[in-house]
Amino acid sequence: MISREPTLERLAIAQALLLEPFGLDETVLARALGCIAQHRIDDADLYFETTRHEGWSLEEGIVKSGSFSIDQGVGVRAVAGERTAFAYSDDLSEASLMDAARTVRSIGAAGQQRRVKVGRARSKVAPSRRLYATLDPIGTLDSARKVALLEKTERLARARDPRVVQVMAGLAAEHEVMLVARADGTRAADVRPLVRLSVTVIAEQGGRREVGSGGGGGRYGLDRIDDAMIAHWVEQAVNAALTNLESRPAPAGQMAVVLGPGWPGVLLHEAVGHGLEGDFHRRRSSAFTGRVGQRVAARGVTVLDDGTLPDRRGSLNVDDEGAPSQRNVLIEDGILRNCLQDSLNARLMGVAATGNGRRESYAHAPMPRMTNTYMLGGKTDPAEIVASLERGLYATNFGGGQVDITSGKFVFSASEAFWVEKGKILYPVKGATIIGNGPDALTRVSLIGNDMRLDDGVGMCGKDGQSVPVGVGQPTLRIERLTVGGTA
Repeated sequence: MISREPTLERLAIAQALLLEPFGLDETVLARALGCIAQHRIDDADLYFETTRHEGWSLEEGIVKSGSFSIDQGVGVRAVAGERTAFAYSDDLSEASLMDAARTVRSIGAAGQQRRVKVGRARSKVAPSRRLYATLDPIGTLDSARKVALLEKTERLARARDPRVVQVMAGLAAEHEVMLVARADGTRAADVRPLVRLSVTVIAEQGGRREVGSGGGGGRYGLDRIDDAMIAHWVEQAVNAALTNLESRPAPAGQMAVVLGPGWPGVLLHEAVGHGLEGDFHRRRSSAFTGRVGQRVAARGVTVLDDGTLPDRRGSLNVDDEGAPSQRNVLIEDGILRNCLQDSLNARLMGVAATGNGRRESYAHAPMPRMTNTYMLGGKTDPAEIVASLERGLYATNFGGGQVDITSGKFVFSASEAFWVEKGKILYPVKGATIIGNGPDALTRVSLIGNDMRLDDGVGMCGKDGQSVPVGVGQPTLRIERLTVGGTA
């Protein structure tokens, strides 16, 4: 069997779905880009996208809701200096494309920057790679098997402990196909599968009820979710709920905190990752502004953003500007090395783009965004790190949080945490919030575990009203002198 080169295969799929049914071809794309370029610009692109989404949810043993949606359209952008003119349409006809191009041209000419609905370069294709299959995950299981998968999830959760009184499970699959045509002649496409299984349980004991959740997914088909995965995610949810049934009010004060591996890396994502996105640096609004080449973290702290990990939720063959995703070293052994860049900010800052130009959909302009952001592991046994706590908090899972990019201050709530004294885990705690400053907290990392782990594939990142799928990860960490807000 002879397989087609990956980039050409994706371009063929995208053209068949996004161009040919609407009478569009390379000539029309060049005409639209040429229309935009009648006024002086630094960059322009056409972003075509179609997305099919299906979701199922089960509660009380019954599939109570199902949904299916299709969204498609084109976003047209022109960039001149720092100004961006952007228009979009959910109609993929040539007339709508040219209307959007003329609208962008007029906005750019007027020197405005807003979002509106509404000489041909030599064509070149983006470099090749295949990080995930070009499949439609929605079709990898029929409806009966999708329902059976949810029912199996519920049965496993209820069978794990009689205190489980309610189970809610959800299954989601998304098939996204995008094609970008840029003024410099670049043509790129991607076919992005994405699936997720989620489970939430409620456990009851002595009149007290607590909630636990688990789940995961990635860029593959639903048929890849096997019994071992389901059992693992169910165990996560049930254990969290049962642990919280035994929890006591969290102590408060300044103390050493140990963070568990995997999903607790969301704190790193929020408190550090956003501050290393290029637009915040260009505007000088990040706590890390002007510190490239300087020490911003303790020795041993190396932070990466890597969009090239196979099948991961945050990975991309190409970003939403057609640039290949990369493995970017942001902090190396405590030294700030790089920021995340899209094409606009990279050009204005005189640096190279890093493959991090992302957008929520065709109706949004791209901006610098994270992909899979994580800290590399160290050499210390994680059990030794917990045992090193004389008196402090061991947080193994997080809920919501927020960060101020300019100051670096963050607040996170721990959804699963334990109180430790003299190196022994005494009891689970509830209501703990961790308060600190991202750049400052990095300098207080004193122990780094050898158990680096990525999350199970559940992350969504919000920025300026746009949400995109991401991954996070880290090893077990000990951080000195963080403030813990509690209820005790």
